[in-house]
Amino acid sequence: MVLKGVILAGGEGTRLRPLTNVTNKHLLPINKKPMIYYPIETLKSAGIKDIMVVTGTCHAGDIFSLLGSGKEFGVKFTYRVQDTAGGIPSAIALAEDFVGENKFVSINGDNIVFESLKQFAEKYEKSGKEMQILLYKGTREEAKKSGVAVCEGNTVKGVLEKPAEPQSTNIIVGIYFMDPGVFDVIRTLKPSARGETEITDVQKHYLEKGSLRAEWLKGKWLDAGDFEDLMHANIETRKFEESGGGNE
Repeated sequence: MVLKGVILAGGEGTRLRPLTNVTNKHLLPINKKPMIYYPIETLKSAGIKDIMVVTGTCHAGDIFSLLGSGKEFGVKFTYRVQDTAGGIPSAIALAEDFVGENKFVSINGDNIVFESLKQFAEKYEKSGKEMQILLYKGTREEAKKSGVAVCEGNTVKGVLEKPAEPQSTNIIVGIYFMDPGVFDVIRTLKPSARGETEITDVQKHYLEKGSLRAEWLKGKWLDAGDFEDLMHANIETRKFEESGGGNE
């Protein structure tokens, strides 16, 4: 199976201002590297070398200047610019021509995981399902701030967005395995009350078809969307990397 990769690195990073007044959020440091290096390494762990980076108009040049062609990373980068923020599915939609007939993995540019995606890619291929999500076993407080999944084994039975009373603490991380049929699904979506398309609507589509499955991360999952998370991600990543860890 040849998977392609898509990194979503847009947005204005409003929760990280004033840092993001001068650069893209995904270029802020996590330990000794720019944040976006981590999703690149995560995709590479699954053998993915053909990667599209979707970014916004704010500081897009900084992304291009840092990453270049991908030669330094042993990959090939393609770029698309999202003119206005429209939600995760709208950003993924920009990768349709790039993906072609291939299955692919989409990862949020502020997601940091400490394990290889290779086994998850293999399980996705064997499953025959159209979409696979990765889950992280979090706390009830974390679940209240996140999308969560209710599961029976690897089968997803329900998807809830920021539930006040979580039925589950299976937090849906921003890593999605999908086939190219997802682009037809995205075309049917209507914006939510906040004016953006929602990735949970994509998940619910496949859930209703019985074609949504889940796998669990064994290690930590971090994101860095605000100052508290950015600080926490730096501390945890430094501990992990100084202990000799990596995406093995």
